[in-house]
Amino acid sequence: MAKAIKDLEKNEIKHLQKFVDVTGKRVLEIGCGEGRLTWRYAAASSLTIGLDPDQNALRVARIDRPSDLTDKVHFVNTHAEHIPFHKETFDIAILAWSL
Repeated sequence: MAKAIKDLEKNEIKHLQKFVDVTGKRVLEIGCGEGRLTWRYAAASSLTIGLDPDQNALRVARIDRPSDLTDKVHFVNTHAEHIPFHKETFDIAILAWSL
């Protein structure tokens, strides 16, 4: 069964780019799920860490991770209340569709 493609007009990334430039930045994405938004910006970042409490969603994200992003995109199974990084580890934090 093919996955449904969401946001064919790429409005999410257009709006994200209006507010922030991830180029060369260390990005923390809270609630990354299966990586649907992650894959739209991560190539421009220097590092992207996606957090999500859903282990199954992260399994899909890891499987779907493009091979050229293996060294710069990583996933952590945790809740946003327990971010396992020190302050100032990231330049940008993204929280989209997570509430």
